Amino acid sequence: MNKLFFTQEHYMIRDMVRKFAETEIAPVARELDATGTFPRELVKKMGKLGIMGINVPEKYGGAGLDMVSFATAIIELARVDASVAITMAAHTSLGTLPVLLFGTEEQRQRYLPGLASGNTLGAFGLTEPQAGSDAGATKTKAVRSGNDYIVNGGKIFITNAGEAQVLSFTSQVIEGDKNVGIAAFIIQTDTPGLEIGEKEKKMGWKASDTRQLFFKDMKIPADAMLGSPSDGFKTFMKTLTSGRVSIGALSIGTAQGAYEIALKYSNEREAFGKQINKFQSVGFSLADMATKIEASKLLVYNAAWMKDNGYDITKEAAMAKLFASETAMEVTTDAIQVLGGYGYVKDYDVERFFRDAKILEIGEGTSEIQRLIILRSILKDLQV
Repeated sequence: MNKLFFTQEHYMIRDMVRKFAETEIAPVARELDATGTFPRELVKKMGKLGIMGINVPEKYGGAGLDMVSFATAIIELARVDASVAITMAAHTSLGTLPVLLFGTEEQRQRYLPGLASGNTLGAFGLTEPQAGSDAGATKTKAVRSGNDYIVNGGKIFITNAGEAQVLSFTSQVIEGDKNVGIAAFIIQTDTPGLEIGEKEKKMGWKASDTRQLFFKDMKIPADAMLGSPSDGFKTFMKTLTSGRVSIGALSIGTAQGAYEIALKYSNEREAFGKQINKFQSVGFSLADMATKIEASKLLVYNAAWMKDNGYDITKEAAMAKLFASETAMEVTTDAIQVLGGYGYVKDYDVERFFRDAKILEIGEGTSEIQRLIILRSILKDLQV
């Protein structure tokens, strides 16, 4: 499958990230999960390897690699630890991409070198208590006051929020008494008026940092806006489209990690005098797991390749995210079943992969939202 999308450079990226994941992340993954410790040292090391700026052009200090490379790196990280993978993915696809796509040259020069090096961690604030799947229902307001905006409102479930130095967020824009649209802004997280909540206590992704944000009369300069209110909604929707490819890749890695444990266990565990993978029920389960993972890879890499070649991937990214995330949930569930009682205890890690999988069907647009996007796209094609 990789031969369809990979150049020699892609194989090198895969091997480099895999080695890093197995030697640096694997030994501490279980402890990070148990203690909920944010992987700061691993983030620094990923920055030095160029992983944190994988999609940033070289002129801004990044690696200048493509979406196929990006997806590959996430898969290899998630195959060992989804918390580390989402930290990198959220930083790259959500924290960095809005600046890269819609920032002015001054904004790019100011923020991208630090983000690319990993010395600066990025976050993106979109979801609100009353605006989750309905992103257009954003309640946060930025009211124009001379050369500044005064921002009030808040965001919820923001990845990297407590560790990031740079935050992009969406807001209604009020100029005079007129609502002129939704725009994205970029600020430093030490901006007065920005309050960061306590770390959320989550079922999975325990080492990942997720928090609520509060904007209380936060004054920011007008030039903190990314793009303009007229194209603000399109700005963050494009960010989410790329983010869906990253969640699809994260789903593949999560499923792959659990599947490999189950496959190895099935070859070592015996029952009634033979290896359990010789029993049809277990063997067929493993075959289904492998097939679903391979199909997910094709969908994700196809979307990544299309993105690299300038195609609109709205439908393809939704399909990849939908199928891969549901595959991750199915495969991690089946992996526990293969291991039986051992799958339910922490020593074998599949229960960690299981807990990490569920959020993949929710974040970056729920499975229901992906189906709605796909439906709209295929109905639109029908009318052409």
